[in-house]
Amino acid sequence: MNLSALTALSPLDGRYEKKLAALRPIASEYGYMRRRVQVEITWFIALSQAGFTEFPALSSDDQGYLLDLVNQFSEADAQSIKDIEKVTNHDVKAVEYWIKDKLKGRAALEAASEFVHFACTSEDINNTSHALQLQAAREQVVLPGLKQVIARLRELAHAHAEVSMLSRTHGQTASPTTVGKELANVVARLQHAVRNIEAVPMRAKMNGAVGNYNAHLSAWPEFDWEAFSRQVIETPAPKGLGLTFQPYSIQIEPHDYMAELFDAVARANTILIDISRDIWGYISLGFFKQKLKDGEIGSSTMPHKVNPIDFENAEGNLGIANALLRHLSEKLPISRWQRDLTDSTVLRNLGVALGYSALAYNSLMVGLNKLELNAETIADDLDNAWEVLAEPIQTVMRRYGVSGAYEALKAVTRGKTVTAADLHGLIESLDIPAEAKTQLLALTPASYIGKAVELAKRI
Repeated sequence: MNLSALTALSPLDGRYEKKLAALRPIASEYGYMRRRVQVEITWFIALSQAGFTEFPALSSDDQGYLLDLVNQFSEADAQSIKDIEKVTNHDVKAVEYWIKDKLKGRAALEAASEFVHFACTSEDINNTSHALQLQAAREQVVLPGLKQVIARLRELAHAHAEVSMLSRTHGQTASPTTVGKELANVVARLQHAVRNIEAVPMRAKMNGAVGNYNAHLSAWPEFDWEAFSRQVIETPAPKGLGLTFQPYSIQIEPHDYMAELFDAVARANTILIDISRDIWGYISLGFFKQKLKDGEIGSSTMPHKVNPIDFENAEGNLGIANALLRHLSEKLPISRWQRDLTDSTVLRNLGVALGYSALAYNSLMVGLNKLELNAETIADDLDNAWEVLAEPIQTVMRRYGVSGAYEALKAVTRGKTVTAADLHGLIESLDIPAEAKTQLLALTPASYIGKAVELAKRI
């Protein structure tokens, strides 16, 4: 059976393949190989400029040729490396051999071919490649996806800032708010979550087999290899890798930054699960309708149904994403002594965890763009909940020292159907200033919204 969208084991490469086109070149096996080639070439060129007699500086023409191996890296190149790996049974060594083969026919490069992968352990190449993959995935997929959701929620918050709606706590009627303010709450949370994702440094090490520059110093004992390694890692591309130097490591980079990143993404995803469920509930209450699309079917037997499938899809995929992200953050910082291979197979699932996140962001955007406010239903819901005004009435009673204010309102409203007339009769009987009575009598559930409008517009 041939591999296709229909036979793929993962829905990311099957049903949802087209929705993840931006992530595939970054987080796939191809993307991993390309980053390995980038790291090897960057290290090789940097060594040529270190001043070693045995490795003269390369010409600009040779450097350009090497950089083109990275910039023009193709699927065919990746397949060539895989073919070499069938012989070596070692993926990093296959990359080294592929690069050395590409040096043939260019005298200066071929003469220096033994400096490819010089003094490096496989993890020097792998950890930097993973950092480059995560950096690209964060900047090109994760953050744009989250910021798009934030922007849409902000638009909705501003558009509906003045639309009063009944809150619910424990599923019961509670103090009114506005539709915009409820969405603004989520925007504020997501903005903080995004800042945390942005703040995580992408760390990398190039310090040899056990993190001590053993092999490096055996070749050139007087050379400052730590400073050189830092320079290669932190100098922006193409002269360096544009990452953050990790000075202390065992054979592998400790992956603590990965855990921080995955935890930060999972936190954002958790917020999105929360809003997905809330909007699902608002659709169920009739507060929102969904724009119809010709040809769509909500149920195989119930023709009337318009299901909130986009929010359900988002919730489900965010759950899968977080399960993977949390496993990654808990497992990757743990290694037996210098290293074991449990991290290697787990790290191959970075794209899977981020893929389910990206898929969910896409579903949320589709859902949010379908929403239409049902103002009439929201207004009716408010007009049937005059009991929520027990809060301001008893608060004003307390201000003027009326004894047992809370208890009095509890007796009138708790568990009862309350009308405007019931509350107005109570207000008229209160021993409070006339001005206070007037203010309370003017209140309606729709007008009792505090600073909700201001807060919604401010976000």
